[in-house]
Amino acid sequence: MSTDYKDSLAADEKKTKAPVLKLDKYGVPLTPQPTDDPEDPLNWSGLYRVFLLLQVSVLASLGTYNTAIINPAYNELSAQFGVSVITASYQTTVVIALNGICPFIYIPFANTYGRRPVYLVTTLIGSLSALGCAYAHNFGQLVGLRVLNGFFPVAYVNDLFCLHERGRALGVYTVMATTGAHFAPIPGGLIGQFLGWQWIFKFAAITNGFCLVFIFFFFPETLYVRDLPMPSASMSNSSQSSFQRYLARMGFGKRFPGRKLRLGDFFLPYMRILRYYGLGSTLPAVTVSHIFAQEFGWDTLQIGLAYGTALLIGAFLGETAGGWVVDSLMNRARRRAGPSAPYEIRLKAIWTGEIIVPVGLLWYGFSIQFGAPWIVPILGMGVACFGVQCITTVMYTYSADCHSNNMAEVAQVFNLIRQEIGMTFAFYAIVLAEAMGGYHWLFIFFAGAGSVLAFIPILVLMWKGEAIRAWEKRQDSKI
Repeated sequence: MSTDYKDSLAADEKKTKAPVLKLDKYGVPLTPQPTDDPEDPLNWSGLYRVFLLLQVSVLASLGTYNTAIINPAYNELSAQFGVSVITASYQTTVVIALNGICPFIYIPFANTYGRRPVYLVTTLIGSLSALGCAYAHNFGQLVGLRVLNGFFPVAYVNDLFCLHERGRALGVYTVMATTGAHFAPIPGGLIGQFLGWQWIFKFAAITNGFCLVFIFFFFPETLYVRDLPMPSASMSNSSQSSFQRYLARMGFGKRFPGRKLRLGDFFLPYMRILRYYGLGSTLPAVTVSHIFAQEFGWDTLQIGLAYGTALLIGAFLGETAGGWVVDSLMNRARRRAGPSAPYEIRLKAIWTGEIIVPVGLLWYGFSIQFGAPWIVPILGMGVACFGVQCITTVMYTYSADCHSNNMAEVAQVFNLIRQEIGMTFAFYAIVLAEAMGGYHWLFIFFAGAGSVLAFIPILVLMWKGEAIRAWEKRQDSKI
Protein backbone atom coordinates (compact mmCIF):
# COMPACT_ATOMS: atom_id res chain seq x y z
CA MET A 1 0.00 0.00 0.00
CA SER A 2 1.48 3.31 -1.04
CA THR A 3 2.25 6.06 1.42
CA ASP A 4 -0.07 8.45 -0.43
CA TYR A 5 -2.93 5.96 -0.18
CA LYS A 6 -2.34 5.48 3.58
CA ASP A 7 -2.34 9.22 4.08
CA SER A 8 -5.57 9.50 2.12
CA LEU A 9 -7.26 6.80 4.25
CA ALA A 10 -6.06 8.49 7.44
CA ALA A 11 -7.44 11.83 6.26
CA ASP A 12 -10.82 10.26 5.37
CA GLU A 13 -10.96 8.52 8.76
CA LYS A 14 -10.22 11.79 10.52
CA LYS A 15 -13.05 13.53 8.64
CA THR A 16 -15.65 10.85 9.45
CA LYS A 17 -14.59 10.23 13.04
CA ALA A 18 -16.99 11.77 15.58
CA PRO A 19 -15.39 14.36 17.80
CA VAL A 20 -14.40 13.07 21.23
CA LEU A 21 -16.25 14.78 24.07
CA LYS A 22 -14.05 16.40 26.68
CA LEU A 23 -15.15 15.63 30.24
CA ASP A 24 -14.69 17.22 33.65
CA LYS A 25 -13.23 15.31 36.60
CA TYR A 26 -16.65 13.75 37.33
CA GLY A 27 -17.02 12.43 33.77
CA VAL A 28 -19.64 15.03 32.76
CA PRO A 29 -19.16 16.67 29.32
CA LEU A 30 -17.69 20.15 29.49
CA THR A 31 -19.90 23.08 28.54
CA PRO A 32 -18.91 24.67 26.22
CA GLN A 33 -16.71 22.07 24.58
CA PRO A 34 -13.11 23.30 24.16
CA THR A 35 -11.70 22.97 20.66
CA ASP A 36 -8.42 21.23 19.79
CA ASP A 37 -6.77 24.60 19.25
CA PRO A 38 -4.08 25.28 21.90
CA GLU A 39 -4.92 28.99 21.59
CA ASP A 40 -8.50 28.39 22.66
CA PRO A 41 -8.61 30.14 26.07
CA LEU A 42 -10.44 27.13 27.55
CA ASN A 43 -7.32 25.04 26.81
CA TRP A 44 -4.92 27.33 28.67
CA SER A 45 -3.57 26.05 31.95
CA GLY A 46 -5.68 26.52 35.06
CA LEU A 47 -3.04 28.65 36.76
CA TYR A 48 -2.74 30.96 33.75
CA ARG A 49 -6.51 31.37 33.53
CA VAL A 50 -6.65 32.29 37.22
CA PHE A 51 -3.90 34.85 36.58
CA LEU A 52 -6.05 36.37 33.81
CA LEU A 53 -9.17 36.21 35.98
CA LEU A 54 -7.43 38.28 38.61
CA GLN A 55 -6.43 40.83 35.98
CA VAL A 56 -9.93 41.28 34.57
CA SER A 57 -11.34 41.40 38.10
CA VAL A 58 -8.94 44.18 39.04
CA LEU A 59 -9.88 46.04 35.85
CA ALA A 60 -13.57 45.73 36.70
CA SER A 61 -12.87 47.03 40.22
CA LEU A 62 -11.24 50.17 38.81
CA GLY A 63 -14.64 51.60 37.90
CA THR A 64 -16.03 51.47 41.43
CA TYR A 65 -12.59 52.28 42.88
CA ASN A 66 -12.38 55.48 40.82
CA THR A 67 -15.93 56.33 41.85
CA ALA A 68 -15.53 55.92 45.62
CA ILE A 69 -11.95 56.90 46.41
CA ILE A 70 -12.95 60.53 46.99
CA ASN A 71 -15.95 59.70 49.24
CA PRO A 72 -14.22 60.29 52.61
CA ALA A 73 -13.16 63.79 51.49
CA TYR A 74 -16.56 65.39 50.81
CA ASN A 75 -15.95 67.91 53.59
CA GLU A 76 -12.69 68.98 51.90
CA LEU A 77 -14.43 69.35 48.53
CA SER A 78 -17.18 71.35 50.20
CA ALA A 79 -14.67 73.77 51.69
CA GLN A 80 -12.61 74.00 48.49
CA PHE A 81 -15.46 74.79 46.09
CA GLY A 82 -17.91 76.53 48.42
CA VAL A 83 -20.73 73.99 48.10
CA SER A 84 -22.61 71.94 50.69
CA VAL A 85 -21.41 68.47 51.65
CA ILE A 86 -24.47 66.94 50.00
CA THR A 87 -23.78 68.88 46.78
CA ALA A 88 -20.13 67.75 46.94
CA SER A 89 -21.38 64.15 46.86
CA TYR A 90 -23.07 64.76 43.51
CA GLN A 91 -19.75 64.51 41.65
CA THR A 92 -19.76 60.87 42.81
CA THR A 93 -23.37 60.22 41.83
CA VAL A 94 -22.58 61.48 38.33
CA VAL A 95 -19.88 58.81 38.02
CA ILE A 96 -22.25 56.16 39.34
CA ALA A 97 -24.79 57.07 36.66
CA LEU A 98 -22.21 57.02 33.86
CA ASN A 99 -20.77 53.71 35.11
CA GLY A 100 -24.13 52.18 34.31
CA ILE A 101 -24.55 53.70 30.86
CA CYS A 102 -21.15 53.91 29.16
CA PRO A 103 -20.50 50.16 28.73
CA PHE A 104 -23.44 50.03 26.30
CA ILE A 105 -21.18 51.94 23.92
CA TYR A 106 -18.11 49.76 23.94
CA ILE A 107 -19.37 46.19 24.63
CA PRO A 108 -20.40 45.74 20.96
CA PHE A 109 -16.88 46.87 19.95
CA ALA A 110 -15.35 44.29 22.32
CA ASN A 111 -17.54 41.56 20.82
CA THR A 112 -16.49 42.54 17.29
CA TYR A 113 -12.87 43.68 17.51
CA GLY A 114 -11.67 41.98 20.69
CA ARG A 115 -11.57 42.47 24.45
CA ARG A 116 -8.02 43.74 24.79
CA PRO A 117 -8.38 47.04 22.85
CA VAL A 118 -11.40 47.97 24.98
CA TYR A 119 -9.58 47.19 28.22
CA LEU A 120 -6.65 49.35 27.17
CA VAL A 121 -8.70 52.33 25.98
CA THR A 122 -11.04 52.45 29.00
CA THR A 123 -8.18 52.09 31.49
CA LEU A 124 -6.31 54.91 29.75
CA ILE A 125 -9.42 57.12 29.97
CA GLY A 126 -9.73 56.29 33.67
CA SER A 127 -6.14 57.28 34.36
CA LEU A 128 -6.23 60.56 32.42
CA SER A 129 -9.62 61.67 33.77
CA ALA A 130 -8.57 60.96 37.37
CA LEU A 131 -5.43 63.03 36.85
CA GLY A 132 -7.51 65.85 35.37
CA CYS A 133 -9.79 65.85 38.46
CA ALA A 134 -6.77 66.65 40.63
CA TYR A 135 -6.28 69.92 38.73
CA ALA A 136 -9.95 71.05 38.57
CA HIS A 137 -10.28 74.76 39.41
CA ASN A 138 -14.02 74.78 40.13
CA PHE A 139 -16.81 72.33 40.91
CA GLY A 140 -18.15 72.40 37.35
CA GLN A 141 -14.78 71.29 35.96
CA LEU A 142 -14.61 68.53 38.56
CA VAL A 143 -18.05 67.20 37.61
CA GLY A 144 -17.17 67.31 33.90
CA LEU A 145 -13.97 65.33 34.42
CA ARG A 146 -15.74 62.88 36.70
CA VAL A 147 -18.12 62.13 33.84
CA LEU A 148 -15.15 60.70 31.94
CA ASN A 149 -14.31 58.66 35.03
CA GLY A 150 -17.52 56.77 34.31
CA PHE A 151 -15.85 54.77 31.51
CA PHE A 152 -14.61 51.44 32.79
CA PRO A 153 -14.44 47.90 31.38
CA VAL A 154 -16.83 45.00 31.93
CA ALA A 155 -14.87 41.75 32.13
CA TYR A 156 -15.42 38.61 30.04
CA VAL A 157 -14.99 35.77 32.54
CA ASN A 158 -16.84 33.22 30.40
CA ASP A 159 -14.07 33.43 27.81
CA LEU A 160 -11.85 31.56 30.27
CA PHE A 161 -14.01 29.04 32.15
CA CYS A 162 -16.46 26.21 31.47
CA LEU A 163 -19.85 25.97 33.13
CA HIS A 164 -18.79 23.93 36.17
CA GLU A 165 -16.06 26.48 37.04
CA ARG A 166 -18.04 29.66 36.58
CA GLY A 167 -19.54 29.99 40.06
CA ARG A 168 -16.16 30.45 41.70
CA ALA A 169 -14.73 32.45 38.79
CA LEU A 170 -17.69 34.83 38.63
CA GLY A 171 -17.65 35.03 42.40
CA VAL A 172 -14.06 36.26 42.37
CA TYR A 173 -14.89 38.72 39.61
CA THR A 174 -18.03 39.98 41.32
CA VAL A 175 -16.50 40.43 44.75
CA MET A 176 -13.54 42.36 43.32
CA ALA A 177 -15.71 44.46 41.04
CA THR A 178 -18.02 45.47 43.87
CA THR A 179 -15.35 45.84 46.55
CA GLY A 180 -13.36 48.32 44.51
CA ALA A 181 -15.73 50.84 46.11
CA HIS A 182 -15.24 49.22 49.52
CA PHE A 183 -11.45 49.32 49.39
CA ALA A 184 -11.13 52.79 47.87
CA PRO A 185 -12.08 54.78 50.99
CA ILE A 186 -9.15 53.31 52.92
CA PRO A 187 -6.37 54.88 50.80
CA GLY A 188 -8.72 57.77 49.99
CA GLY A 189 -9.20 58.64 53.65
CA LEU A 190 -5.51 58.25 54.47
CA ILE A 191 -4.30 60.37 51.54
CA GLY A 192 -7.02 62.99 51.99
CA GLN A 193 -6.20 63.43 55.65
CA PHE A 194 -2.47 64.07 55.17
CA LEU A 195 -1.99 65.18 51.53
CA GLY A 196 -5.30 66.73 50.51
CA TRP A 197 -8.11 65.81 48.12
CA GLN A 198 -6.02 66.52 44.99
CA TRP A 199 -3.64 63.70 45.83
CA ILE A 200 -6.56 61.30 46.16
CA PHE A 201 -7.23 61.73 42.45
CA LYS A 202 -3.52 61.63 41.62
CA PHE A 203 -3.22 58.32 43.43
CA ALA A 204 -6.22 56.99 41.48
CA ALA A 205 -4.51 58.06 38.24
CA ILE A 206 -1.30 56.29 39.27
CA THR A 207 -3.23 53.11 40.10
CA ASN A 208 -5.02 53.14 36.74
CA GLY A 209 -1.73 53.85 34.95
CA PHE A 210 -0.01 50.90 36.59
CA CYS A 211 -2.89 48.59 35.57
CA LEU A 212 -2.70 49.94 32.01
CA VAL A 213 0.99 49.09 31.70
CA PHE A 214 0.52 45.67 33.29
CA ILE A 215 -2.32 44.53 31.02
CA PHE A 216 -0.52 45.89 27.96
CA PHE A 217 2.29 43.40 28.51
CA PHE A 218 0.52 40.52 30.26
CA PHE A 219 -3.13 40.32 29.25
CA PRO A 220 -3.84 38.41 25.99
CA GLU A 221 -6.81 38.61 23.66
CA THR A 222 -9.45 36.22 25.03
CA LEU A 223 -12.15 36.60 22.37
CA TYR A 224 -12.30 33.27 20.54
CA VAL A 225 -14.74 32.38 17.75
CA ARG A 226 -15.51 28.76 18.60
CA ASP A 227 -17.59 27.81 15.55
CA LEU A 228 -14.83 28.50 12.99
CA PRO A 229 -12.06 26.11 11.81
CA MET A 230 -8.84 26.27 13.77
CA PRO A 231 -6.61 29.07 12.46
CA SER A 232 -3.56 27.87 10.59
CA ALA A 233 -1.32 29.99 12.81
CA SER A 234 -2.28 27.83 15.77
CA MET A 235 -1.62 24.64 13.81
CA SER A 236 1.90 25.79 12.97
CA ASN A 237 2.70 27.13 16.42
CA SER A 238 5.94 25.16 16.57
CA SER A 239 7.35 27.07 13.58
CA GLN A 240 6.93 30.44 15.26
CA SER A 241 9.42 32.13 17.51
CA SER A 242 8.51 32.81 21.13
CA PHE A 243 8.11 36.50 20.35
CA GLN A 244 5.78 35.76 17.41
CA ARG A 245 3.63 33.52 19.61
CA TYR A 246 3.55 36.24 22.26
CA LEU A 247 2.39 38.85 19.71
CA ALA A 248 -0.27 36.49 18.36
CA ARG A 249 -1.63 35.75 21.82
CA MET A 250 -1.66 39.46 22.66
CA GLY A 251 -3.93 39.95 19.66
CA PHE A 252 -1.67 42.13 17.50
CA GLY A 253 -3.09 42.02 13.98
CA LYS A 254 -5.79 39.55 15.00
CA ARG A 255 -9.09 39.51 13.10
CA PHE A 256 -12.38 37.77 13.90
CA PRO A 257 -14.05 36.47 10.71
CA GLY A 258 -17.81 36.73 10.69
CA ARG A 259 -17.91 39.41 13.37
CA LYS A 260 -19.52 42.63 12.16
CA LEU A 261 -20.70 45.63 14.13
CA ARG A 262 -24.44 46.23 13.71
CA LEU A 263 -26.73 48.87 15.17
CA GLY A 264 -28.79 46.20 16.90
CA ASP A 265 -25.73 45.05 18.87
CA PHE A 266 -26.05 48.19 21.00
CA PHE A 267 -29.45 47.26 22.45
CA LEU A 268 -31.01 43.95 21.26
CA PRO A 269 -28.97 41.51 23.43
CA TYR A 270 -30.03 43.35 26.58
CA MET A 271 -33.75 42.96 25.95
CA ARG A 272 -33.66 39.18 26.45
CA ILE A 273 -31.39 39.37 29.50
CA LEU A 274 -33.57 41.77 31.51
CA ARG A 275 -36.07 39.05 32.38
CA TYR A 276 -33.37 37.21 34.37
CA TYR A 277 -32.41 40.17 36.45
CA GLY A 278 -32.38 40.04 40.26
CA LEU A 279 -30.06 42.01 42.53
CA GLY A 280 -29.83 43.45 46.00
CA SER A 281 -28.42 46.89 46.65
CA THR A 282 -27.29 48.75 49.75
CA LEU A 283 -27.07 52.44 50.41
CA PRO A 284 -24.23 53.56 52.71
CA ALA A 285 -21.36 54.07 50.24
CA VAL A 286 -22.25 57.65 49.24
CA THR A 287 -24.14 58.88 52.32
CA VAL A 288 -21.84 57.49 55.02
CA SER A 289 -19.37 60.37 54.79
CA HIS A 290 -22.07 62.89 55.69
CA ILE A 291 -23.70 60.68 58.35
CA PHE A 292 -20.53 59.73 60.22
CA ALA A 293 -19.11 63.24 60.13
CA GLN A 294 -22.39 64.60 61.49
CA GLU A 295 -23.15 61.91 64.06
CA PHE A 296 -19.67 61.07 65.34
CA GLY A 297 -17.53 64.05 64.29
CA TRP A 298 -15.20 61.81 62.30
CA ASP A 299 -12.47 63.10 60.00
CA THR A 300 -11.58 61.88 56.51
CA LEU A 301 -9.19 59.15 57.68
CA GLN A 302 -11.57 57.67 60.23
CA ILE A 303 -14.46 57.55 57.77
CA GLY A 304 -12.38 55.87 55.07
CA LEU A 305 -10.81 53.24 57.32
CA ALA A 306 -13.96 52.29 59.21
CA TYR A 307 -16.52 51.82 56.50
CA GLY A 308 -14.02 50.67 53.88
CA THR A 309 -12.85 47.85 56.16
CA ALA A 310 -16.41 46.86 57.13
CA LEU A 311 -17.56 46.61 53.52
CA LEU A 312 -14.44 44.70 52.44
CA ILE A 313 -14.84 42.07 55.15
CA GLY A 314 -18.57 41.72 54.51
CA ALA A 315 -18.08 41.34 50.76
CA PHE A 316 -15.33 38.73 50.98
CA LEU A 317 -17.24 36.64 53.52
CA GLY A 318 -20.37 36.95 51.39
CA GLU A 319 -18.47 35.76 48.35
CA THR A 320 -17.25 32.71 50.28
CA ALA A 321 -20.85 31.86 51.10
CA GLY A 322 -21.99 32.61 47.54
CA GLY A 323 -19.58 31.42 44.85
CA TRP A 324 -18.39 28.18 46.42
CA VAL A 325 -21.91 27.11 47.44
CA VAL A 326 -23.24 27.92 43.96
CA ASP A 327 -20.64 25.70 42.26
CA SER A 328 -21.17 22.90 44.79
CA LEU A 329 -24.91 22.86 44.14
CA MET A 330 -24.44 22.90 40.37
CA ASN A 331 -21.76 20.21 40.33
CA ARG A 332 -23.86 17.91 42.51
CA ALA A 333 -26.86 18.40 40.22
CA ARG A 334 -24.78 17.74 37.11
CA ARG A 335 -23.43 14.51 38.61
CA ARG A 336 -27.02 13.37 39.19
CA ALA A 337 -28.76 14.63 36.07
CA GLY A 338 -25.84 15.20 33.68
CA PRO A 339 -25.42 18.36 31.56
CA SER A 340 -29.22 18.77 31.43
CA ALA A 341 -29.42 19.83 35.09
CA PRO A 342 -31.44 23.08 35.19
CA TYR A 343 -29.56 26.28 35.93
CA GLU A 344 -32.24 27.15 38.51
CA ILE A 345 -30.39 24.84 40.92
CA ARG A 346 -28.04 27.77 41.53
CA LEU A 347 -30.88 29.87 42.93
CA LYS A 348 -31.09 27.71 46.05
CA ALA A 349 -28.00 29.50 47.34
CA ILE A 350 -29.82 32.83 47.53
CA TRP A 351 -31.83 32.34 50.72
CA THR A 352 -29.04 33.44 53.05
CA GLY A 353 -28.64 36.79 51.36
CA GLU A 354 -32.39 37.42 51.16
CA ILE A 355 -32.63 37.18 54.96
CA ILE A 356 -29.41 38.98 55.86
CA VAL A 357 -29.71 42.09 53.64
CA PRO A 358 -32.81 43.56 55.34
CA VAL A 359 -31.40 42.61 58.76
CA GLY A 360 -28.19 44.53 58.01
CA LEU A 361 -30.04 47.57 56.65
CA LEU A 362 -32.33 47.78 59.68
CA TRP A 363 -29.36 47.26 61.99
CA TYR A 364 -27.55 50.17 60.34
CA GLY A 365 -30.52 52.57 60.24
CA PHE A 366 -31.74 52.00 63.80
CA SER A 367 -28.25 52.22 65.31
CA ILE A 368 -27.62 55.56 63.58
CA GLN A 369 -30.99 56.97 64.61
CA PHE A 370 -30.79 56.02 68.28
CA GLY A 371 -27.19 57.00 68.95
CA ALA A 372 -25.52 53.61 69.26
CA PRO A 373 -21.70 53.52 69.50
CA TRP A 374 -19.99 53.77 66.10
CA ILE A 375 -19.08 50.08 65.99
CA VAL A 376 -22.76 49.10 65.86
CA PRO A 377 -23.68 50.78 62.53
CA ILE A 378 -20.32 49.71 61.10
CA LEU A 379 -21.19 46.07 61.87
CA GLY A 380 -24.66 46.54 60.41
CA MET A 381 -23.11 47.89 57.22
CA GLY A 382 -20.84 44.84 56.99
CA VAL A 383 -23.75 42.45 57.53
CA ALA A 384 -25.80 44.11 54.78
CA CYS A 385 -22.80 43.93 52.43
CA PHE A 386 -22.39 40.22 53.23
CA GLY A 387 -25.97 39.56 52.15
CA VAL A 388 -25.72 41.70 49.03
CA GLN A 389 -22.61 39.81 47.92
CA CYS A 390 -24.37 36.45 48.36
CA ILE A 391 -27.31 37.59 46.22
CA THR A 392 -25.16 39.27 43.59
CA THR A 393 -22.90 36.25 43.08
CA VAL A 394 -25.81 33.82 42.79
CA MET A 395 -27.84 35.94 40.36
CA TYR A 396 -24.82 36.94 38.31
CA THR A 397 -23.75 33.32 37.85
CA TYR A 398 -27.29 32.17 37.06
CA SER A 399 -27.83 34.91 34.48
CA ALA A 400 -24.44 34.20 32.91
CA ASP A 401 -25.38 30.52 32.54
CA CYS A 402 -28.67 31.45 30.88
CA HIS A 403 -26.86 33.73 28.43
CA SER A 404 -23.38 32.23 28.17
CA ASN A 405 -22.80 33.82 24.76
CA ASN A 406 -23.63 37.30 26.07
CA MET A 407 -21.56 37.42 29.24
CA ALA A 408 -20.62 41.08 28.89
CA GLU A 409 -24.23 42.06 28.26
CA VAL A 410 -25.25 40.19 31.43
CA ALA A 411 -22.62 42.11 33.40
CA GLN A 412 -23.82 45.37 31.90
CA VAL A 413 -27.48 44.81 32.75
CA PHE A 414 -26.50 44.14 36.35
CA ASN A 415 -24.19 47.12 36.33
CA LEU A 416 -26.78 49.45 34.78
CA ILE A 417 -29.55 48.74 37.26
CA ARG A 418 -27.23 48.71 40.29
CA GLN A 419 -25.55 51.96 39.32
CA GLU A 420 -28.69 53.87 38.36
CA ILE A 421 -30.58 52.80 41.49
CA GLY A 422 -27.54 53.66 43.61
CA MET A 423 -27.23 57.04 41.94
CA THR A 424 -30.91 57.79 42.58
CA PHE A 425 -30.64 56.82 46.26
CA ALA A 426 -27.63 59.07 46.70
CA PHE A 427 -29.51 62.14 45.52
CA TYR A 428 -32.44 61.92 47.91
CA ALA A 429 -31.52 59.55 50.78
CA ILE A 430 -30.48 62.08 53.43
CA VAL A 431 -33.25 64.53 52.54
CA LEU A 432 -35.78 61.68 52.57
CA ALA A 433 -34.57 60.53 56.01
CA GLU A 434 -35.15 64.01 57.38
CA ALA A 435 -38.61 64.21 55.79
CA MET A 436 -39.59 60.77 57.15
CA GLY A 437 -38.49 61.62 60.66
CA GLY A 438 -35.27 59.62 60.99
CA TYR A 439 -32.88 57.12 59.51
CA HIS A 440 -34.76 54.20 61.06
CA TRP A 441 -37.82 54.95 58.88
CA LEU A 442 -35.61 55.39 55.83
CA PHE A 443 -34.00 51.99 56.23
CA ILE A 444 -37.30 50.29 57.04
CA PHE A 445 -38.46 51.59 53.68
CA PHE A 446 -35.30 50.44 51.88
CA ALA A 447 -35.26 47.02 53.55
CA GLY A 448 -38.93 46.37 52.82
CA ALA A 449 -39.01 47.71 49.27
CA GLY A 450 -35.68 46.11 48.36
CA SER A 451 -36.65 42.70 49.70
CA VAL A 452 -39.97 42.66 47.86
CA LEU A 453 -38.65 44.02 44.56
CA ALA A 454 -35.67 41.65 44.55
CA PHE A 455 -37.29 38.52 45.92
CA ILE A 456 -40.52 38.24 43.92
CA PRO A 457 -38.73 38.01 40.53
CA ILE A 458 -36.35 35.41 41.99
CA LEU A 459 -39.28 33.28 43.17
CA VAL A 460 -40.71 33.46 39.66
CA LEU A 461 -37.39 32.27 38.22
CA MET A 462 -37.21 29.39 40.71
CA TRP A 463 -40.68 28.32 39.58
CA LYS A 464 -40.68 29.09 35.85
CA GLY A 465 -37.06 29.86 34.90
CA GLU A 466 -36.56 26.66 32.91
CA ALA A 467 -39.83 27.21 31.01
CA ILE A 468 -38.87 30.82 30.27
CA ARG A 469 -35.54 29.68 28.81
CA ALA A 470 -37.25 27.03 26.68
CA TRP A 471 -39.71 29.62 25.34
CA GLU A 472 -36.88 32.03 24.60
CA LYS A 473 -34.99 29.33 22.70
CA ARG A 474 -38.06 28.69 20.54
CA GLN A 475 -38.41 32.41 19.82
CA ASP A 476 -34.73 32.69 18.86
CA SER A 477 -35.08 29.73 16.46
CA LYS A 478 -37.80 31.62 14.57
CA ILE A 479 -35.50 34.58 13.88
